[in-house]
Order: sequence, then C-alpha cells, then structure tokens
Amino acid sequence: MKKIFKEIIKHPRAVILSFFLMIGISVFFYPRISVNYNINDYLPEDSDSTLALDKMNSEYDEPIPNARIMIKNVSINETLAYIDKIENIKGVDSINWLDDIVDLKKPLDTYDKNLIDNYYKNKNALINVSIDEEKTISATKEIRKIIGENNNMTGSAVNTAVATESTVSEIRIITIVGVMFMIFALILTTESFIEPLIVVIGLFSAVIINAGTNIIFGEISFVTNAAGNVLQLAVSLDYSVFILHRYKEEKKKYKQHLKAMDEALNNSFSSIISSASTTIIGFLALCFMRFGIGRDLGLALAKGITISLVTVFTLTPVLILYMDKLIEKTEHRSFVPSFERFGKLVTRHMYVFVAIFVILVIPSYLASNSNSYFYGSSRIFNEETKLGQDTKEIDDVFGKNDNYVLLLPKGELEKEKELSKELKKISEIDTILSYVDTVGETIPSEFLDKDIEEKFNSKDYTRMIISVKADFEGEKTTKLIEKIQSKISKYYKNDYHLVGEGISTDDLRKTITEDMKVVNIIAIVAVFIVLLLTEKSISIPVILVLAIETAIFINLSIPYFMSSTVFYISYLIISTIQLGATVDYAILFTERYCETRKIYNKKEAIIETIKSSTVSILTSASTLTVVGFLLGKLSSHGILSQLGYFLGFGTSISLIIVLFVLPGLLSIFDKIIQKTSKDLDFKEVV
Repeated sequence: MKKIFKEIIKHPRAVILSFFLMIGISVFFYPRISVNYNINDYLPEDSDSTLALDKMNSEYDEPIPNARIMIKNVSINETLAYIDKIENIKGVDSINWLDDIVDLKKPLDTYDKNLIDNYYKNKNALINVSIDEEKTISATKEIRKIIGENNNMTGSAVNTAVATESTVSEIRIITIVGVMFMIFALILTTESFIEPLIVVIGLFSAVIINAGTNIIFGEISFVTNAAGNVLQLAVSLDYSVFILHRYKEEKKKYKQHLKAMDEALNNSFSSIISSASTTIIGFLALCFMRFGIGRDLGLALAKGITISLVTVFTLTPVLILYMDKLIEKTEHRSFVPSFERFGKLVTRHMYVFVAIFVILVIPSYLASNSNSYFYGSSRIFNEETKLGQDTKEIDDVFGKNDNYVLLLPKGELEKEKELSKELKKISEIDTILSYVDTVGETIPSEFLDKDIEEKFNSKDYTRMIISVKADFEGEKTTKLIEKIQSKISKYYKNDYHLVGEGISTDDLRKTITEDMKVVNIIAIVAVFIVLLLTEKSISIPVILVLAIETAIFINLSIPYFMSSTVFYISYLIISTIQLGATVDYAILFTERYCETRKIYNKKEAIIETIKSSTVSILTSASTLTVVGFLLGKLSSHGILSQLGYFLGFGTSISLIIVLFVLPGLLSIFDKIIQKTSKDLDFKEVV
C-alpha cells in the first residue's frame, strides 16, 4: 500500500477531479432510484404467499382489497354516491360493498343482521377498496379529498402511502439535525475549526456516491432509504478522525508534510482496515436473510462503508494537505478535558464493572430472547398518528377485519360447495364470496353476466373471497389460518393457493424467525474470523465479540423489562448493525492497549489507552447515538422509530462496556492475550 499512498499524495488534482465526477454521476442517478415501502414484497420468491399472489395476479385482473374506508352517518344511497366517485379515481381497481352481496332494493331487515353489519352499521358504511400499488399515493390522496378528514381510511395501501410521504420529510430533518450535531461534536473534539469541514466534505462525498450508486439495485427498501445514509455517516466518522489525529502525531516527527501524511496513512491502515472489515462483514451478514430487506440494507451499507474507506485513504488525505496551512491558522485549544482522571477512576473500579458485566450476561441473553413481536406492517403507525386514529375508529365500529382470497382448481362445483359450508362453520369467518355461493352450482357459466364470471372464474381457477374477523397478525390469527388451511387441505390437499395480508404476515413471521438464527451466527463467526486474521490473536476476538454481544443482549432485553412489543424486523436488523458498527470502538481501544502495554504496566497502560482513545470513540459513538435517538423520536414509522431507539440505546451500551468493562477484561486476560497473540511483547514497567 505504500506505493499507492505515495501516488495518491503526489496527484491530488486527479483525486479531487475523480471525486467530482463520481459525485456528479451519483447526483444525476439518485432521484431515479425507486423506494419500496411494502414489507410483503420482500418475502422470499418461493414463499407460499408470494407464489399464491403471483398465481392470482396472473389469473385475475382484480386484486385483493388493500384499503378499508368508513363513511360516517350516511344512508345507503349516499354511500352508493360515494362509491361512484371513488370508482372513477385513477388507481382504484375495484370496490367491494354490500351491493355485491345483497339486493339493495329489498329491505335490509330481510337479510341476516350479522351479514349487513359487516358493511353497514349504525349509519356507518365500510367499503373495501383495491388500489393499484403503482398509484397508491395519488389514489389515497384523491380518496381522502372525497371522503374528507372526518371519515376514516386504513389498510396496507394507506400504510404504504403514508409511510412514503412522511418518511421522506422526516428523514430530511433527521439528517440535517444529525449532521449539525456531528459538526458540533467534531468542533469539540478536534483542535482546528477547519478540521470538521474536511471530515464533513469527505463523509458527504462518500454518502452521495453511495446513495447514487444504489441505482445498481434498481430499487431500495424504505429501511435502506431512511437509515442507510445517516448510518453510513455515523459509522464511518471515526475513520476520518483517526487519520486526522494520526497525521498530527506524525507531523511532530517529520517536517515534510507529505512524509508525515505518508507515515500517517501507512501506520493507520491496519487499524482502520480492521475496524472497517468487521463493520462490512457485519452488514454483509444481513444478506444471508431470506427476508429481502436484510439483503437490501446489508448490500447498501457494506457498499457505503467500502466507499467511505476508499474516501478516507484518498480524498481525505488530499484535503488535509491542501488545507494544512488553514488548519494551523485556525487552531484552537482543546474544548474537551484530559481523560486521565477518568482513566484512573475506571482503573480503580474496573473489576467491579467486570463483575456487574458477568452478572448481566445470562439474564440479558434470556430476556432478549423472550420479547413479544409484531411481524408485519399493520402496527407501524400508532394512535398518535392520523392513520392510527383512523384504524382504531374503524376497528371500534366494525371490528378487526381482513380479506383472504382462496384459489381452487376450476370445475369441481360440488367440492367447492362442501368446502364453503365447512369454512362457514369457523366462527371468525364473516362472509364468503364465491361462484357457488353467489350464483350456485347449478347455473352454467355461459348464462352469467360477464363481470360476475370474471370476478370468480379464470381459465384454470375459481376463487373465494373470505372475509374474516381477525387482526392482521397475532397468535389468534395464526391459529385461524391453520384452521382454514386444515379445512381446505381436507378437500384439496396442497392443490390450492391462499392469499391475504394476514397470510403474508404469517409467512413473514416464519421467514424472519428462521433468519434470526442464521444471520446472528454468520455475523458473529465472520467478525470473529476477521478479528482473528487482523489482530493475529485467538483471545482478543473472543473478548471483543463477547463484550459487544453482551451489549446487544442488554439492548434487546430493554423492551422485555418494559413490557413493550418489538417489531421483529427492527430486532433482527439492529443485532447485526450494533455488532458491525460498535465493535470498532472495542478494536480501537484494544489496539491502543496493546501498543501502550509494550511500554507501561497494566494499570498505566489502561490509563494511557483511555486518555488517548476516548475522544475518538466518543466522537463517533455520540454521533451514532444522537442519530439513533433522532430517528426514534422524529419518525412516525413504527419500524424505523424502534430501529432508531435500538440504535441509540445500543450504541450507548456498547460505549459504556468498551470504556468501563473492556479495561478490566483486558487486565484480567493480560497474560492470556500475550500468550495467544502473535508479535505481542508486553513489558512490566515499574
């Protein structure tokens, strides 16, 4: 790498022009990247619900209802007038209401009251609408204009529309505030007013290039779009700070600034590569999830950290050398105190901290695995939001409701009739719309209205639209799905397809629960191997992974002790992100300890390590913590908000363990570290 670094330093203009070109290309492509807010789209292609949905879309033009609209205090005729207006909106594929089931010319009291109450109750009308996924935002806006703010709408299509619009504006605020805090932290922890500017230019260049090059994926998930950029900023911040600090150290030894920078790059290369490699590997572990959001986020973040790494060793050194005189002219006294006293305090009580750490390991592990979870998107907007309030009002009047679509092989009318009778015995099933229920098995299809025929029958399949009184997810919903599947299998074995929001969510539950075990094991093993190779030690990887994994256990146990429900997607993603992002602090601390331990005895080495590394660790950790809490506080999207809080608390816990517990672990295992590490020669200095 020495030759490469020399060439980079010798050709600063070429480096800057190259980055200008890459930034220009990225800015051009960034607006052209589409963002997907539909969680169910990230189910594996071979999952039952994905295969069933593909089959239904290929056989039928009319999709499953994905929005529920409640019009208050209306008559039957007024409801029909609303339906006429909604039907004319571009993006509305179909509408299902009472007039599809009964003859409204007859008095309603001649029909089963339970049937009527599913659609019209206490002068409130509940309309089921199918909205085209590509026109979700425009269609929901038009529907809202027609029904007004006093009426209510909910459903997966509405979730997607609200998430799309709110997330964009919220992330803009989070990014601005996060960057402002990062600049503030850099001003406090650097010794020149120009140094923060250099770091910010380098970081933003890497983030813009990464954001624009996401065009290679064609489409990115809402999680990647919302959290990817700010995570890249916060995680890669310490690489730039480390280069700056190292350069200033080398300047004291060499008068020639080019020589000082060359030495700084060479001497910091292994430490930064070690930290970045564990982070990249941690993010790449997400790619082993069958659930597509993990792969989407993992690839984008791994690419982002790689770009940040390249930027740190190319653009950042060039900027430092260009602005070297300005750095010297704008130098100021350090705004942060010496951490020597803090080092002595930690050293005095480090074994107590280790004892507390050991006590917490098993309970936090058990608690972190005992949380209750949400798996789908039905709870992402709480009752403090308009959508959450709308959902509650609809549920209060009409109860929880979902629609399942069952595809059956066409041509066995008697079997279909028997199955329909069996399904109606299930108490949670409200209504069934099907060919045999609406028309009857005795009337030939050629005598039917074409619209009715196409609604139920395709070339090879017939379908039943099953309305159920059930939430989109939960233990009761899982049991209901199993009960329905059991009834269908009695007649059709596995020759059927079942589609619906609840079905997809249940598939999601099965998929990402399996992912958890795989991703965690891969992440831990991969990070361990990287540390084994970069640190050339057997014991150091064990100590560092144990420290950070315990921080993860403690973080994920917080919801359990607070009796709150966790979005499993957030739970799954944060365990890998926290490992990949915060193990850097442990690496930096340990490498400093090993350096100082060659000169000082154990206690003095720990004090010196805390004194020299705390500023760098605090700069990165405080930024990541603030970004996390900003995401948690400002995002109305439940999954992103919870991911943010996990990130904020997780980074703080990792920081505490690195600064308070790791010193004691390094001291206790000092001799073992020396014996199990290559080229480590610790000295006992009196």
